[in-house]
Amino acid sequence: MYGRRRTRTLLAGLAVTAVLAGGAAGTAAAADSTPKPAPTGDGAHGLCKRVPKIDRRIERALKRLEAGPGTRGSIARLEKRVDNAKKAGHTAIATYLQDRLNFRKSLVTNLQQRQKDLAAVSAWCKDNAAGKAAAS
Repeated sequence: MYGRRRTRTLLAGLAVTAVLAGGAAGTAAAADSTPKPAPTGDGAHGLCKRVPKIDRRIERALKRLEAGPGTRGSIARLEKRVDNAKKAGHTAIATYLQDRLNFRKSLVTNLQQRQKDLAAVSAWCKDNAAGKAAAS
């Protein structure tokens, strides 16, 4: 019994210490925050460096979305789940899944547009020395 009381007292003391330390740190962080200066460039050089990685990410997402019903995250798999919910008479689940399906379908067109935009950015980067002149 003595050991439990001692443990509870220790834990209560640690909790109070954590709350006090967290409050002081939060106040100090808020007091030290100064507004950051406005950007001077458009970030072209950094974007040009990230183009290949962004392109791979978009390709991977489109591949997953357009895969068959056996792939998690695909449109076909979600369509199958919507059909299963409707067959089972779970209208609330079917409605929720249908909303997710609608969003996922719109995501495909959004990603395809980003892919086209990224191709234009990539061409610009090749023509402008990877945006190094814009970084100055």
